Amino acid sequence: MSHSTRIAVAEAIGTLILVVGGPGTAILATGGFFGPGSVGVLGVALAFGLAMLTAFYAVNAISGCHINPAVTAGLWITGKVQAQQIPWYLGGQFVGGVIGAGIIWVIAHSHAHFSAKGSGFASNGYGSHSPGGFKLPAVILTEIVFSALFVFVVASTCRKSLAPGFNGLTIGLMLTLVHLVTIPIDNTSVNPARSLATAIFQHGWALKQVWVFLIFPTVGGILGGVLWNFLVQPEDK
Repeated sequence: MSHSTRIAVAEAIGTLILVVGGPGTAILATGGFFGPGSVGVLGVALAFGLAMLTAFYAVNAISGCHINPAVTAGLWITGKVQAQQIPWYLGGQFVGGVIGAGIIWVIAHSHAHFSAKGSGFASNGYGSHSPGGFKLPAVILTEIVFSALFVFVVASTCRKSLAPGFNGLTIGLMLTLVHLVTIPIDNTSVNPARSLATAIFQHGWALKQVWVFLIFPTVGGILGGVLWNFLVQPEDK
């Protein structure tokens, strides 16, 4: 198997873990169609962070565990990813995300009262589809800023001075923090692959709004890469 193929497969597996762990928790463990019990915002945020952490230690040695097009864009800006590898990263991320969302969709549809359209299927949205009723400008700003901060932290874990072994923990905790702040705003994207995957299976309003969550996390990821390049000394890159 070529190195590029291994990258794509590893990214697909990692993104699948993220989607079944994060949106999977939001869909299956937050009450609604599945009873009164709910893990709440804290539980979903922790699920995303734990999924990120475990995926990192599973595939980092193969692909670097981007499992997010915004991260790939940001790391390309920092010089940590070669341009010819980008299609393999993105292909694996989007395929893995869709497969992960498909698995959750099949499980959820075994419940007699489940409706992907009715539940929103953990999709990202603004306006009437924002959990807190936030409008589009607030959502755009949120996705740019928090994607930039997340990618900045991811890039920083690659620096030479960071103690080995703490990369995945740092990234997982940062993703948890991002979700704690932004779930009420737009269900938290900061990841175009995750957003497209759930929007496909929601198959309604989410597909009409998903453009926001494809464009602006990527913009934020690039901004995070630019900021990292500006602040970090060359000898520590």
